[in-house]
Amino acid sequence: MDSSGYINITRQSGLLKEMQTIANNIANISTNGYRREGVVFAEYLQPLDAAGGGISMATARVRYTDGANGTASPTGGTFDLALNGPGYFMVQTAQGERLTRAGNFTPNAQGDLVTMTGHPVLDASGAPIFIPPDATEVGIAADGTISANGRPLAQIGIFEVENPQMLLREDGVLFQPDAEPLPAENTTVLQGFVEESNVDPVTEMARMIEVQRSYELGQKLLDREDERLRAAVRTLGRTA
Repeated sequence: MDSSGYINITRQSGLLKEMQTIANNIANISTNGYRREGVVFAEYLQPLDAAGGGISMATARVRYTDGANGTASPTGGTFDLALNGPGYFMVQTAQGERLTRAGNFTPNAQGDLVTMTGHPVLDASGAPIFIPPDATEVGIAADGTISANGRPLAQIGIFEVENPQMLLREDGVLFQPDAEPLPAENTTVLQGFVEESNVDPVTEMARMIEVQRSYELGQKLLDREDERLRAAVRTLGRTA
């Protein structure tokens, strides 16, 4: 395969990764706390032996997370929480502490406040939050303070990171920080709301069509290049 073939293959590989990312975004349109992913394309230069020669290829090895807040949708649930600002909730998983924007919580059978997948929600000091079974008239203030019958119980931990793009996504709504998270200063808690996905379905569908067409054009170029090489081989075979 000559240089043009390798160049086109790197382009096709990047477009395939972007298509997979778009499909994942569309699949999570209804996932609370989900943040849209994108693919970063970069140019890779490879020098050739010829004077002034070189090959420019595309690479798509990095994904980024769109930090825009999703819409806060009212639910009326006592422990349904949305964040207004750049902060995250912190939860405890089997792999360690993780950050999330998905705030649809509930007390489990032991009284611990947990996520829908059973991960304990942590307070400002990194400890699990216990909700007494007899707690009534539960209110959650803008700073995350939980009160029952006018008596404070705990404060939900709200954290932020210096560089959100360094967060490692482990699944749809869980992120692993690359450094110790800091207490959030410009984030407030909304009780009775959940944050919807920040994916715009119209934009994603338009981008999917665009990527698909680009991929099809690249495939046609590969097919024409393959036919050109076959024709050259046939011509050389007749003249040999």
